[in-house]
Amino acid sequence: MKTLTTHALLLALGGQSLLAQASEQDNAKGFLEDGQWNLLNRSVYDRRDYEHGSLSNGARNAYKPRAQRSDLAEEWAYGLMADVASGFTTGTVGFGLDAHLYSGWQLDSGGGRAGKARLLGVDNEGHPKDEFSRGGAVAKLRFSSTELRYGEQRVKTPVFGSSDSRLLPETATGWLLTSRELPGTTLYGGHFNESTDRNATSHDQGFVVNYSNGKQGNSFDLIGARNTSIKGLNASLFSAVYDDTWRQHYLGAVYTQPLAEGQDLIFDLNLYRTQDTGKALSGRIDNTTWSFLSTYKVGSHSFGLGYQKVDGDTPYDYVTRGAIYLSNAVALSDFNAPEEASWQARYDLNMAGYGIPGLTFGALYVRGSGIDGTHMDPNGGYKWLGYGQGGKHWERDLQAKYVVQSGPAKNLGFTLRHAVHRGNSAQAELDANQIRLAIEYPLGGKF
Repeated sequence: MKTLTTHALLLALGGQSLLAQASEQDNAKGFLEDGQWNLLNRSVYDRRDYEHGSLSNGARNAYKPRAQRSDLAEEWAYGLMADVASGFTTGTVGFGLDAHLYSGWQLDSGGGRAGKARLLGVDNEGHPKDEFSRGGAVAKLRFSSTELRYGEQRVKTPVFGSSDSRLLPETATGWLLTSRELPGTTLYGGHFNESTDRNATSHDQGFVVNYSNGKQGNSFDLIGARNTSIKGLNASLFSAVYDDTWRQHYLGAVYTQPLAEGQDLIFDLNLYRTQDTGKALSGRIDNTTWSFLSTYKVGSHSFGLGYQKVDGDTPYDYVTRGAIYLSNAVALSDFNAPEEASWQARYDLNMAGYGIPGLTFGALYVRGSGIDGTHMDPNGGYKWLGYGQGGKHWERDLQAKYVVQSGPAKNLGFTLRHAVHRGNSAQAELDANQIRLAIEYPLGGKF
């Protein structure tokens, strides 16, 4: 996305505010009056026993060749995430500031077991740190119902999104424009010059790219829209450019159809179209990847069946850890290899219907096959992954979660997951058994 496109977006979004009847800024109470603080305590234990497999460092940027891998990755750490968000000053244009400070401490990770679960920061020699921290701030302006944010922030879009799946969350530096002038519609525009990984200790490492080891681009731009004006339908359309690497488009839709009292049928569609652009720093890319998940909910039970397909000679790749809205992207694998087809079966149970609110269980199974990486660009950024022909693998995930509903420990949450991944040597991910326990206790309130 070039400068002309960005300026056009700014003008379009700003012009829409003239149509607004009642805006978000009209309800501004003040810088301190609307301010909030949040403090999240999180402890994570992650143990991964690696059996065998082809590579380790593709999707999660944690793989190494077989000869270098350890059979056990085990980390236990504590994270503290403090976020402060001001309100907006009153008037036609509101001003505000947000800030965050994230810290992680090693509780137990020694004897060569640390680093591969990627909870902790590591030093220049790859050794886990006893403690690591990082912080940042965002300046924000709001006119009518259009908000501009600049600085280090967490972003949530299908093409560029901050993951919070380990100890500390991922962040990105740049600006993000969000407009809610039209009923049921949110428009987005953004420009970013770096993203910071979940266990990073600095902000100068460029972008987090999940699969390619090609030279990095210097910027990432996005525009997009979400619409919920049709009852039961949540639709999204986004377009993004990763500088001199790829151009990507996304279409997503979730539709809920009530069948009877206590029964719903839910359809979830996600489609990505990615092509190389500019200098093609990661090589030739011509990839279409889509997933479709249908879920039948009846009372406390949910039954899901899904299918996912990759059409292209490279894997579906993405910048930042959270920019993958595919239904078969699960705990240990994204099931996104070249030409891969995968299906999923899952079951979820909410125990609130049995008198135990806050307790949920989930089980899923994903099987992928048809992987063929023999036609990818030999000089591109994906050749190192070593995909062969006839690759196949499967994953099984079991999870239990409980959140305290009342009392002094209200919102204290426990999540226990057991995941197993197995595959042949023509796919590019390790066979692994994972046990993960996370304990979270959020605190917060107004200034």
